[in-house]
Amino acid sequence: MPSSTRIRLIEPADAATIAAHRVRDVEAFRPWEPAQPAAFLTPEGQEERIGTLLAGHRAGTVWPGVVLADDRVIGQITIGGILPQPHLRRGSVGYWITGVAQNQGHAGRAVGLALRVMTDELGLHRAEATTQLENLLSQRVLRRNGFTPYGVAHSAIHLDGAWRDTLLWERTLPEQGDVKDAPSSV
Repeated sequence: MPSSTRIRLIEPADAATIAAHRVRDVEAFRPWEPAQPAAFLTPEGQEERIGTLLAGHRAGTVWPGVVLADDRVIGQITIGGILPQPHLRRGSVGYWITGVAQNQGHAGRAVGLALRVMTDELGLHRAEATTQLENLLSQRVLRRNGFTPYGVAHSAIHLDGAWRDTLLWERTLPEQGDVKDAPSSV
């Protein structure tokens, strides 16, 4: 029986679990994420990071969440760069799932739930995301959630010792309460 997927706002108490996932998965994430200082992999470093994310949440610029499978933290999903102004109303989705919970549909369901938060809670009109050109699994997650690619940002991010291009993704969101194909519980 597949495990359920939920998302919720991140909490300081999540720091140790997130640090443990990041330590275990450091090599697997190397091609997809920028290098981080050693403190990033510690519970203290994650607690500091979570504090910064929650300050951004209070300021209205980010919605930092965790992904849960059967009430266990298995990853993160963040809606960042939130621009709530009436003429913009957009945010950018980023996510990761720990290696032991990948390929079980959690990322796709978490993105669907984040789209519901963007629409119903944040009142946004546009969702954006980026992927590395080679990250076909993440691209599949976005496509299944109604995103389409719209361009390439050349030399946009320094990863694993080199500047890399990123594929830009977009999705127009429906008006509040009308997200199709997203799970009903957050």
